[in-house]
Amino acid sequence: MTSRRAVLGSALGGTALAALPQAAQAAQAESAGPAGVAAVVTRTPWKLRNRMDSDSAWSGFLREQDLLWRRLPTLWHEGPFLGDGRLGSMIYREPGANAVRFTVQHGEVQDHRPELGSGWGTCRLPVGHLTLDPVGTITGVNWRLSLWNAELTGTFTTDKGTLTLAALIHDGVLAARVTADGDEEVHWTFHPEDAISPRRISEAPPADYVPNPPWTTRTTGDIEQVLQPLTGGGQTATAYRHAGDTLVLTVAHSHPSDTRAGDTSLSRIRRTAASYAALRTPHTRHWHAYYPKSFVSFPDERLQSFHWIQLYKVASASVAGGPPMATCGPWLEPTPWPAVWWNLNVQLEYWLIHGSNHLELDSLATTVRQNQEQLTANVPTAYRSDSAGVGRSSDMYANRGVGRPGTGAEVGDLTWALHNVWLSYRHSMDEKLLRDTVFPLLRRAVNYYLHFLQPGDDGRLHLPSTLSPEYPVVPPQDTNYDLALIRWGCTALLEAAERLGVDDPLAPRWQETLARLTPYPVDGNGFMIGADTPYAQSHRHYSHLLMVYPLYLVNWDQPEQRELIEKSVVHWHALTGAHRGYSYTGAASLYAMMGRGDTSLTYLKKFFDPTTRYPCRANTHYTEAGPVIETPLSASQSLHDMLCQSWGGVVRVFPAVPSTWPDVTLHDFRTQGAFLVSAVRTAGTTRFVRIRSLAGEPLCLRHDLTGGPVTAELDDGTPARTSTAQDGTLTIELAEGREVLLYVGERPELVIGPVAPGERGEAWGLP
Repeated sequence: MTSRRAVLGSALGGTALAALPQAAQAAQAESAGPAGVAAVVTRTPWKLRNRMDSDSAWSGFLREQDLLWRRLPTLWHEGPFLGDGRLGSMIYREPGANAVRFTVQHGEVQDHRPELGSGWGTCRLPVGHLTLDPVGTITGVNWRLSLWNAELTGTFTTDKGTLTLAALIHDGVLAARVTADGDEEVHWTFHPEDAISPRRISEAPPADYVPNPPWTTRTTGDIEQVLQPLTGGGQTATAYRHAGDTLVLTVAHSHPSDTRAGDTSLSRIRRTAASYAALRTPHTRHWHAYYPKSFVSFPDERLQSFHWIQLYKVASASVAGGPPMATCGPWLEPTPWPAVWWNLNVQLEYWLIHGSNHLELDSLATTVRQNQEQLTANVPTAYRSDSAGVGRSSDMYANRGVGRPGTGAEVGDLTWALHNVWLSYRHSMDEKLLRDTVFPLLRRAVNYYLHFLQPGDDGRLHLPSTLSPEYPVVPPQDTNYDLALIRWGCTALLEAAERLGVDDPLAPRWQETLARLTPYPVDGNGFMIGADTPYAQSHRHYSHLLMVYPLYLVNWDQPEQRELIEKSVVHWHALTGAHRGYSYTGAASLYAMMGRGDTSLTYLKKFFDPTTRYPCRANTHYTEAGPVIETPLSASQSLHDMLCQSWGGVVRVFPAVPSTWPDVTLHDFRTQGAFLVSAVRTAGTTRFVRIRSLAGEPLCLRHDLTGGPVTAELDDGTPARTSTAQDGTLTIELAEGREVLLYVGERPELVIGPVAPGERGEAWGLP
């Protein structure tokens, strides 16, 4: 009998697992065609030779990815950026002055007046900025943002001399060391900023808005503090000390306490070492342990550098247990978006942490777990006994009410965010995460939908009017956005209940919903927005295509759906005008699912095309009226989708590699089922695939190994037990902690290392 563990994970995203491992002997292994598995006669253990196994190798490789400045940046999206998941700083010229600005912003600093909405009442609030004020006129800079050390170093020259700087952020402290030569001197100034919503650049405050009180200052020994009380209760406190050549600064925020932030910031600075070198040691130790968790290299020099900068960026912007990434990240600038946006932004922000093997950055999962009571309070009172939700935008505590279906409300955002948390579960197979976070919250999110589903004359279940995010028409019934999320949610709940051994009384209702839910509305151009509402005007979101990506409920493994999928994607991009950066990254991922690497890369590169209206900026950040962090991070996920995918219970290695990338190295790429994948491609041919199981889940694999029967060896050199389905999917028995190696012909050299650049590109920054 097939075990329960063997089938879990197969239903989501399309095709069920094809064939489970059989007790076939190696001597009877299939040998016909490229999908066949050759008999293995060797019993010699094997091991990867990793050229990236030393600090010197990583330092040299990442140095080639660093951002450089030979001109003084004048805007936030041109300059260096530092962060530790909470505290953040961007460095650029002080507007209208002969000085360098170091912004001081913090992801936990927010207002606390929910009655005024997330744009004004619970928005992220400015803290202030430092300026480094030289004596002479600045004439040039030579800066490097080291990814390996997460540190800004360099000089800037003036007509009086030179200032040499080094700066980092670690464990809540911004540290900067500056020395002067010639007639230059070091002068630091902290400039507090008004605690008012950055949204004021686009609209006036609400009529009943009461400004926050003015800030005050306090000196304790050699430590200066700026204390900002808040009308809604709470306090923000900035503390700093400049001693010798080193400045250290920290920010704390408390609510409802009006004094605790001041005490916390003072205590932290008192505990902080006065020596920059002493601060740098634990900082670099942390980052040097971060990068080697995974490795990827491909021959597009500028795009490869971009990808590694995103891995630096996401670790600078997020950490598990910290605040969820606001749309601006921790780098607050004047913006209409000073909050967490739940209808696409927060989801795209976190996708790349899964494949890159950095689940320690998942502040979204910890946010929803810690705020389950608030998510329950967000739905109307009549539904709080069994439902939960979140409105379009919120503060760090997910405090934003959600409307009722039937009123045109945007209802599905929590369900979509929980798909991200489900992905974290599937990539870790952490049953605690499933039991304590995903299952109870998804149960409530789906329940909210179930209150409003009603049978129609056709016998199908229908949903009253809801909003397909940002599509500017009267909200229709049966929006594809919500139908896709309902289908995914019910399927995930049934899988979770079986995995957890829960006999849930709602299971029959989830099964009935899947059986009776109305089909996705479709017309001659593909998927519609909703019933009687075609996709008829340009739309930057792909909310009407969620069933294709990222949910994979309708997917390329279903031949009968391919024409509909392609027609829908083509029509989405045929209506231009409203497209933004993530319209291109989304299309790139959709075409990667189709296996079309060249088309995928073409769309991805539109995001980097300076002639487009909203391109990637000089420091790899992105702006739509203000900082918008999700799009560059999603571009890295598009790269992931070209190189390795896992959905529908199948791991897909090199599914959509562009033809211009003959050489690719992938190492310890994490997939669903908690597998670590390593693979090397040279001269357009995949040489080997190695997979390590972290959880003992069933392994079903699609690969592009060609040229003869495939050899499958376990890590001790013995043959792996395998079977091959008609569609070529290879099923491999792989116990927890074991590894399997696949190759064709003689065992190749098993070397992990960077590939040579094929397409040259200049460094990011202002080189």
